[in-house]
Amino acid sequence: MAIRFSPPRLTASLAPADVMAILAAASLPWSTTLPAIFIGLWLLSLIPIIDRDEIAQLATRRACLWPILFFGLACIGMLWAEVPWPARLYAVGPVAKLLAIPLLFYHFRRSGRGIWVFVAFFTSCVLLMILSWIVTIDPRLALKADAYPGVPVKNYIDQSQEFALCTIGALYVIVKAARRKRWLIVSLLTLSTISLFANMAFVVVSRTALVTMPIMIAVFAVSHLTRRGMVTALVSIGIIVTAVWFASPNLRERAGTLFSQYHAYETTNESTSIGMRIEFWRKSLRFFAAAPLIGHGSGSVKSLFAEAAAGQTGAAAEIVANPHNQTFYAAVQWGIVGIAILYAMWLSHLLMFRGIELPHWVGLLVVAQNMMSSLFNSHLFDFHAGWMYVLGVGVAGGMVLADQASSPSLHRQEKASI
Repeated sequence: MAIRFSPPRLTASLAPADVMAILAAASLPWSTTLPAIFIGLWLLSLIPIIDRDEIAQLATRRACLWPILFFGLACIGMLWAEVPWPARLYAVGPVAKLLAIPLLFYHFRRSGRGIWVFVAFFTSCVLLMILSWIVTIDPRLALKADAYPGVPVKNYIDQSQEFALCTIGALYVIVKAARRKRWLIVSLLTLSTISLFANMAFVVVSRTALVTMPIMIAVFAVSHLTRRGMVTALVSIGIIVTAVWFASPNLRERAGTLFSQYHAYETTNESTSIGMRIEFWRKSLRFFAAAPLIGHGSGSVKSLFAEAAAGQTGAAAEIVANPHNQTFYAAVQWGIVGIAILYAMWLSHLLMFRGIELPHWVGLLVVAQNMMSSLFNSHLFDFHAGWMYVLGVGVAGGMVLADQASSPSLHRQEKASI
């Protein structure tokens, strides 16, 4: 049976929740404490005005149901884990953030202010990029002690995730603004995206971003350009990337470490970043094979790696609570069931963002980036990348639902997919 919703209602009661969501997005590139506080305040301001019947109906949609089931699996998975209860409970925490997705759908379907969450995040990342250039010149201005060069806060992996998302995400707005001859917006966004890309090329970039950005660009070209535009864009990007490659020793060095670290691991068992990932993945396959259906239970990852590391040296002696791959993270703890729910959730969110408007593009890009980066990290369960996913999907999804409520024909076409 189809689930029908009334058109979005813009009310003053939503304003405090809007402000908290905007502040959470704005603070996410800079902190972990502040986003957690603002998200908590957002929940407190939203709960009193929730329509229980409507949120219950919304929760039956696949895009909402799968995150809820994932959390439920993590809770049930504590029952068969053979680790202390604090470790089991701790493992549920990273999955709990997925429960915010249905609530964000509900809120931003009614709010009409979702665009300001995107603007706040993009503006915040641009300000962080400016500070990154400054601390590259004078490292003493970094906001934390012993900061990585060019990374004023947090770490270079998170920073690269943010800058890559903003760089590719802004391309949509640039193209749309150019077609409408809004040259001031085109100029400002073009300058910002060039600066973000240059920062990744000449200051610092993660290897994950090096792998995922070309795919993200391809997704944009296929989704929003004509064939002629695709050819022009690909040729232009090819020229730019080639020029940057030869101009940036930093970029060549980061790419070169992929091979040098792998060689060091294979020949000497050295604990390089690449070598440790390969070692984690090999062991994760063995753990999965030992309990393929429902896994070893919530919180079991670290204890399994500790047992496997006994008596080992080099990369094989590393003990982690995170196998640096989202699929393996789910497989080790919850087996085939966990993998199925993870990919069903990703797929339902991808299908939700079939469309040509800005919320569709932002949602699609957020899901695609998370899926690709999760080949090398467990980004869905990390705080920073995980909340990028939850906020991006939740806000964009709410905006898509609002569009569908005002366009019944579109709602009938897409309801089955989400």
